[in-house]
Amino acid sequence: MAVYTTVGKLRIPQVAKVKNKAPALVQITAEQLLREAKERELELLPPPPQQRITDEEEFNDYKLRKRKAFEDNLRKNRTVIGNWIKYAQWEEMLQEIQRARSIYERALDVDYRNITLWLKYAEMEMKNRQANHARNVWDRAITALPRVSQFWYKYTYMEELLGNMAGARQVFERWMEWQPEEQAWHSYINFELRYKEVERARTIYERFVLVHPRVKNWIKYAHFEEKHGYFAHARKVYERAVEFFREEHMDEHLYVAFAKFEENQKEFERAQAIYKYALDRIPTHEAQELFKNYTIFEKKFGDRQGIEAIIVSKRRFQYEEEVRASPHNYDAWFDYLRLLESTAEANTVREVYERAIANVPPIQEKRHWKRYIYLWINYALYEELEAKDPERTRQVYQASLELIPHQEFTFAKMWLYYAQFEIRQRNLSSARRALGTSIGKCPKRKLFKGYIELEVKLREFDRCWKLYAKLLEFAPENCTSWIKFAELETILGDLERARAIYELAINQPLLDMPEVLWKSYIDFEMEQGEIERTRNLYRQLLQRTQHVKVWISLAHFELSAGEEGSVSKCRQIYEEANKTMQNCEEKEARLMLLQSWRSFEDEFGTVSDKERVDRLMPEKVKKRRKVGTDDGSDAGWEEYCDYIFPEDEAASQANLKLLTMAKLWKKQQHPDSGCFL
Repeated sequence: MAVYTTVGKLRIPQVAKVKNKAPALVQITAEQLLREAKERELELLPPPPQQRITDEEEFNDYKLRKRKAFEDNLRKNRTVIGNWIKYAQWEEMLQEIQRARSIYERALDVDYRNITLWLKYAEMEMKNRQANHARNVWDRAITALPRVSQFWYKYTYMEELLGNMAGARQVFERWMEWQPEEQAWHSYINFELRYKEVERARTIYERFVLVHPRVKNWIKYAHFEEKHGYFAHARKVYERAVEFFREEHMDEHLYVAFAKFEENQKEFERAQAIYKYALDRIPTHEAQELFKNYTIFEKKFGDRQGIEAIIVSKRRFQYEEEVRASPHNYDAWFDYLRLLESTAEANTVREVYERAIANVPPIQEKRHWKRYIYLWINYALYEELEAKDPERTRQVYQASLELIPHQEFTFAKMWLYYAQFEIRQRNLSSARRALGTSIGKCPKRKLFKGYIELEVKLREFDRCWKLYAKLLEFAPENCTSWIKFAELETILGDLERARAIYELAINQPLLDMPEVLWKSYIDFEMEQGEIERTRNLYRQLLQRTQHVKVWISLAHFELSAGEEGSVSKCRQIYEEANKTMQNCEEKEARLMLLQSWRSFEDEFGTVSDKERVDRLMPEKVKKRRKVGTDDGSDAGWEEYCDYIFPEDEAASQANLKLLTMAKLWKKQQHPDSGCFL
């Protein structure tokens, strides 16, 4: 019920307050409201009455009203061509052709560039069999818009339907003067072929390939000649096409089509020559289809040698493209040269080697030269082993050694290979000269080693001594050099010199692998049967290091010495080692010593000896400790294994007892203070 408010004599309805302002569950859009209103409006409108015209006067009145409506629409907007077309089609329906023609003419005055308007106009004339009028419309259309291909197609089609072949040909000729797209030329050619005018079609093709000089058009021309049995003409077309495109971009499809044509004519040699001619001139990345068809051709008509030749040629082209794109890609040069060495002549291989070594690395850093230097090595080996040319091999080695920047870095293998080559040529002086030059320019341990090995094989021991002296002067910290020098003296039977070399070596202030040197010295004395010297060496070594492996090795030595009381001496070594290592913080080393001692007692000791060692064995416990990170923060806890030895436990208990007694003494001194340590 509505609620009103009285203001004077006026009663104003009050607006009811909305209590629930939440959105409705079902939302109705404005579009939905408009659609429902339109549907209801259509439902309420009555259907239009059906009009029936019964006499001529009523028909004339109907035509007058319709024409007035059309004219009104045209006056409102003359540029809407659809209204003109509807008007003309209505007049055409009434068979008022003259009026319809007049309407189309008026429309053309408004917009003569409208394609649909011309098409409807011409179609009306054609439907009403007004051929001359239609011809006139088409003539005007192609004159006004000569680039609209649809007019030309329909015009020629109409003339052909009327049987006016001369007229259709004349229209085609007028069209070709505008040099239209390719399909227009094909339509003209097909028109002539439908009436068996092959010579005329050939003439059109001649003009067509000149207007549109594309490879596919030349191939179509050749197929046309081949289809009609003119094989000589087809070959001439292919030859002209090859000559035409020789100066420009060569297309593999032309040569594939030409070769297949010759293959169909059983001219296999000509086909093979075409394939080879094309492969020699077309880049590899643009000749994939050509290679594929050539391979199929060789499999069908060639021999094994021909198939291998095409595969090699294909790979060769691929490598050429790769090294041309990236000349410093030495792996590609290696693959390319490996292929040529197995297939090509020596001059070709040399030429490619020269091209490869010409690509010197732009940066003088050894890591950039490592792959490059192998090109020189392979080049020299090829000249020596394959080409059998020692003089060229020598030139290659010398050129490479001159090229390497020895002040920055060197390649010892290059000097050694050169020296070994000269030795194979029985030119020992040149080999020694090369190695001496290498040591003088860029001394390296590898060069000294190679030179010494050469002199050892030649039994030139005086030279070996001099070389070892220079090597040890150059690198006195290298233990391997000292060991090899001592071994050489041992082989020569001069044990005192070998022992003196070992003594010099172990007294060097800096060594790279001292443990290896000491082991070699000890093994040397043991081989000579010098038990006391060996024992003294162990004691000297223990003065420098207390490593657990040294103690174990000394114990094994005493056991294997074969002297009287060796077992007791070995046991004394273990006891001494255990006593020495009680203060060692490396508990795993102490455990290793005890385990070795226990293995010894298991074999040679009594039950009491075993029990004694067992009492020394540690207890394995698990502990936790904090783990820190690089930035100092706490990363949590981790578990680890620790070993508690009986000696450590007893010492800790003694320390605890001493602390308790100190606290008791402090309490006795100050009974009232209540102060404790």
